[in-house]
Parts: sequence; C-alpha cells; structure tokens
Amino acid sequence: MSDSVNRFLGDSLVRTIVKLIVVSVIVGFVMHMFDIYPTDILESIRRFFFDIWHKGFSALGRVGDYLLLGASIVIPIFIILRLIDLRK
Repeated sequence: MSDSVNRFLGDSLVRTIVKLIVVSVIVGFVMHMFDIYPTDILESIRRFFFDIWHKGFSALGRVGDYLLLGASIVIPIFIILRLIDLRK
C-alpha cells in the first residue's frame, strides 16, 4: 500500500508533506504581502461569473435590438425585390 501512496504522491509521504508545508508558507507570505485572502479570491470568482451572466443577457438584448433595426430595412427591401422579380 505504501508503494501505491508513494506513486500517487510522487515521493515519500514525509517528503511530500514537507514540500507542501514549505510551498504553503511561501504562497501564504506572498498572498499576505499583496493583501490577498481566500475569501477575496472566491468573491472575485463569484463576481466574475455574475458579471458574465448579466452582461451576456444584456448582449442578447442588444442583439434583439440590432435584429429589429436591421429587419426594418431588410424585410421591406426583400419584399420589393420579390415583387419586382414576380413581374419578370
């Protein structure tokens, strides 16, 4: 069983724990220096998805506006071209 654990971790259990502790201290120090906390990261991710959600639907609203605006020109021209084509 210890061989499968070592294979999963990539090294012995003790060395892996020591590496994780060292990296955690370094990352924690850097995050503290930049005044970044895990709750800030989670809040930023949540805000990111909410912004995409809201801007996405507002973009769909603009597409609808563009569709109606374009259709007000395209549909009458299409009908006129069809009527002209029927005369031939």
